[in-house]
Parts: sequence; C-alpha cells; structure tokens
Amino acid sequence: MARILPVPSFDCVVFGATGDLTMRKLLPSLYNRFRDRQFGTDSRIIAAARGALTADEYRGRAEAALRLHVPPDSLEPDTVAQFLRLLHYSQVDGAGDTGWKALVDDLDTRPAQVRPFYLATSPDLYGSICARLAAQGGIHPLSRVVLEKPLGRDLASARAINEAVGAVVPEAQIFRIDHYLGKETVQNLLALRFANPIFQRLWNADVIDHVQITVAETVGVEGRGGYYDRSGALRDMVQNHMLQLLCLLAMESPVSLDADAVRDEKLKVLRALKPIAPREAAHFAIRGQYGAGAVEGHPVPGYLADLGMAGEGLTETFVALKAQVNSWRWASVPFYMRTGKRLPRKVSEIMVQFRTPPFSIFPAEPTDQPNRLLIRLQPEEGIRLDMMTKEPGPGGLRLRPTGLDISFEKTFGQRYPDAYERLLMDVVRGNQTLFMRRDEVEAAWTWVQPLLDAWADKPEAPRPYPAGSWGPTAAIALIERDGRTWYE
Repeated sequence: MARILPVPSFDCVVFGATGDLTMRKLLPSLYNRFRDRQFGTDSRIIAAARGALTADEYRGRAEAALRLHVPPDSLEPDTVAQFLRLLHYSQVDGAGDTGWKALVDDLDTRPAQVRPFYLATSPDLYGSICARLAAQGGIHPLSRVVLEKPLGRDLASARAINEAVGAVVPEAQIFRIDHYLGKETVQNLLALRFANPIFQRLWNADVIDHVQITVAETVGVEGRGGYYDRSGALRDMVQNHMLQLLCLLAMESPVSLDADAVRDEKLKVLRALKPIAPREAAHFAIRGQYGAGAVEGHPVPGYLADLGMAGEGLTETFVALKAQVNSWRWASVPFYMRTGKRLPRKVSEIMVQFRTPPFSIFPAEPTDQPNRLLIRLQPEEGIRLDMMTKEPGPGGLRLRPTGLDISFEKTFGQRYPDAYERLLMDVVRGNQTLFMRRDEVEAAWTWVQPLLDAWADKPEAPRPYPAGSWGPTAAIALIERDGRTWYE
C-alpha cells in the first residue's frame, strides 16, 4: 500500500471557484485527499468568486460536482458531509476592489495556517490578484501562490505576468503548475533513468536512434472554443506539457532531488534546444486543423463547425515538430513531437527507439524491429520494453517481438492519487520540485516564439486533416524524410 503522509493544516483560497477547473479537478482532488486522511477537519477551503452566493449555496454546487466527477464507490456519505463543511465562500472581485479586506481579515484569524492561493482564473488577472492580496497583507511566509497554465500567450506576456507576480510574491512561494508533471509515469522517468544503471548507461546518442512524444486527444474543443481559438495546440500543449516531458527525458542527473537541482537540469535542456529560425518553420513544424470525419465510429463535425464559424480559421488543432538538443549526450538524436485533437485514440506516450545492431546473425524477417522503450502516460499508465525473442516450437529459429510490460494498475493493485491530488499536497508542503521556475517558463517561450512569429508573419491556413486520422499527411513526411516512421 502507498504510504499517505499527512500535510500541515491549511487555509486554501481558490480564486475562480465557480469555474470548470475548480469543479472538475480541484474539488474532486481535494475530496480524495481528505478521504485518504491526508488532511483533516482543521483545514479550510475558501472559495472566492464574484458571484453573490452563500456558503450553503456553494456547498450545493460543490456536492453536485463531486457526484459528477468522483466515482460513486468513492463517495462515502459521511466523508462527503465532513468535506463539504470545510468549504467556505468569499465574494471577491478578482478584477476590482470588492471583498479583499474581508477575505484577508478572515485568513488572519488563523495566522499559523499554511495559506495556498490557487489562481484558477484567466492569466490576465494573476498580477492584479497578487497585488491586491499583498496590499491587504495577505502574503506572508506561509503563503503559496499557484499559477495555472497557460502562463501568457508569448514570451513578452509571460515575462509581464512573471514581473507582476514576482513584484509582490517571492519566487520561492510561486508554484507554476503543469498537471502533466504530477502524473505517476512522468515522475517515474526520474526513477527509470537515475535509479536503474542499465538505462542510465544506454541513455545517449550512441544507443538511442530517436525519441517520439505523442499527446493525442479524441475530443474537439468541447466548450473551450473561445479559449482554444486564441491559443491553439502549440501554446496549449507544446510550450508547457511536451517540452517538460522532453526535459525529463533529456536532462542530466541532478545532484539531488532538491527542487532547484532538478529544475536547473531541466533549464539546461531548454537552453540547449536548437533554435528554429522563422525561415525553417515550415521544414521543422507542421500545423493542422481537423475537419469533419469519424472518431471511434462516430461522425463528428470539423473545427470551424465546432466553433460555429464559417470560412477559414487560422488556429491549429494539430502540431508535429522535430526538435534537437545540442549537447554531447543528444547530438544527432531527433525528438519528434506531435499533439492534436480529434485523433483516432486518446493516448499520451513516449517512445524511445534504440539503434539497430550493425550486423545481425539472424535471417531478415518481416517481424524484425528495433528495441523500443514505451512509456505510457495515459490511459493505462505503465512502461513496456519491446525486444526480440525466439518464437517457441520446433522448425528453426524464428524471431518475434515481445513486450516486457509493467502496468501500474496491475503491479500496485490500488488507486493512486491523480496529478492534481499530488500537486496540491506538494503546494501545501512547499515542495516546488514538480513546478516550473520562472526561468524555465521563459526559456520554453523563447524556443517557441520564432514559430509563433513565423506563423504570424505568413498567416496561412493550417493543413486540413479528417477527424479520426493521425493528422495531415505533411506530419508523416516530417518524420519519414529522415527514414523513420511514427509509432502507432
């Protein structure tokens, strides 16, 4: 059984408390941690939003959210009732001056409590919320400020947000959250690489041919059209989630698991990424946008129909990239990344393909394939090593690819906390290891910015692809011109 380590009692203030993120992720995550007794009834969760609600009205909404987003067998009536009593409501205008003094006065009645502020709002409000909290004396040594992604729309806006928040909150108390870093398999990358010498010694350009990172979704914009049409796949997925995965794959061993030691090594990877000049954007980056098609046997409309628009939209719903890390370990090893909506399967995985042997004593067979390490982030978290073995039976020595498979669910046989559950408890502990530092965020935007500039300078429509396919054909050409193919 996993050990549940209790955290200190806290007063957690959630701004944007009536929004989708809070109802769908934050409240269920906090409920699950309370159900597992990781914190007790001496903690409070203070919902802050503009609407005029009573505490009981908000608890009613929260209970409905739990029933919608928590499995029924986890909803214990007594535990739900106890959890709902931890919920309080404070009417606060994130963009105005209403409600701030009352909120901070309430918090000051318990000055010894850890005080997380979770900003589940538009990034445009991050600076003003932090400034108003600081003006009322709400930021003290036990405060933590959690910033949701996306942090800005480009390098300039990310820097502006960091400047505004950093002017009133010390960097050691800022937690820039990326829920991908809370996934068990992502954290296992550190264990896989640095606790197993067999992989540590193979993790270089002499042995690895290339790496693929795929984050595929079957859904469309699903009610997020207003946000997504201003964002697109590059901002929504590549700049944060996928570059963080690349960093964990490519980083050197940190000297310890101290937060800054780990983040120092990730930063080195981001700074070692070979820049993509605007004139090279079309060669190294493919943009796509889904049209009408069928996903998992069901007909679905195209992107513009999902938005209720006519004409040509310029927002990409698919991106395929080729990245290179200019370091001794990774010279000549390409990192291929692809992400998109309305693809055939919902899957997030990393595929590390090893080089083929320079000579083989076995007859060439159609089943011959290189060794691959497959790291599955979702839907079934686990790790698989594909290798060649002899097919049992008489009649000669025939090879067959076989997988050595570790399924986390089968191996550990229990429910383990999801990403938000772990990250929320790390915030309370003050552990920043799985959160991005300011210079990390800005280094990621620095690498992405030339692509944004190139697409803005030549505003061409993304390449179309039918829903239910693996993206535009140009994405296949991106990898196949190097003599490789996407792993399916």
